Amino acid sequence: MIALLDRDPVANIFTRSQVDLHRSAVPDGFAHVLGVYGEEGLLSACWVGANMSPTFMPEEQAQEYALMALATRQRFASVFGPAQSVLAMHEVLATGPQSIFDVRHNQPLMEMRTNPTSVMRRPLRPAQPGEFDKVLPASAAMFEEELGYSPLDNGGSFYRGRVRQLIRQKHTLIDTDDLGNVVFKVDLGTVTDQVAQIQGVWINPMYRGHGLAAGYMAATVDYALEHAPIVSLYVNDYNEAAVKTYQKVGFQQVGTFATILF
Repeated sequence: MIALLDRDPVANIFTRSQVDLHRSAVPDGFAHVLGVYGEEGLLSACWVGANMSPTFMPEEQAQEYALMALATRQRFASVFGPAQSVLAMHEVLATGPQSIFDVRHNQPLMEMRTNPTSVMRRPLRPAQPGEFDKVLPASAAMFEEELGYSPLDNGGSFYRGRVRQLIRQKHTLIDTDDLGNVVFKVDLGTVTDQVAQIQGVWINPMYRGHGLAAGYMAATVDYALEHAPIVSLYVNDYNEAAVKTYQKVGFQQVGTFATILF
């Protein structure tokens, strides 16, 4: 399993992190990995838990994987990964019991392996545990802008726990103004020995349009490279401002993701 995932550590960072965390491809009675084997071993796979994530899944196998996932009768929050595989799975998943909320068809997968050059850094630091009450509203605002609803609806206990975990791991970075308002917030959402994936990028609306994003992202890359030799992210193609910022910092597209949201 590890050998297959490590053939593309950027695309497979989520599943790799889950296998690392649980030390197993079958961590509990809920999450597990489906796979197709050949003479040379494991050929393709799909993480199936609260989310699904395909690995080297040929388009012609995608419908079979989707049918196997539906047979588990689990409910999924999302499917994400290489666009060709995810969009092929969509044809079957659309017939399942869950309503599909949205499909993000084109999400450039980008990476960097060196520190940014010719970009003036903005100040950025790890958030402290005592700043949870500042970070949570910024994180929730980012989530709501991205998905259209608040992660704090009905209490949001899981989301609050996730925010606390990222702060505790020093994987949430922030900058604040003189009044203590969060100006910028970003997470290293998933980290392995090989890759640190940037997630949750958010700028306070009061500070947008002032050309701050590139400086903050450059500082984020510097920090992320202290944790892994590759820094990655993926972004919706229609977020042209973000794509241009990432390109300015030095990110290059290495693939295309898609996401199905339930």
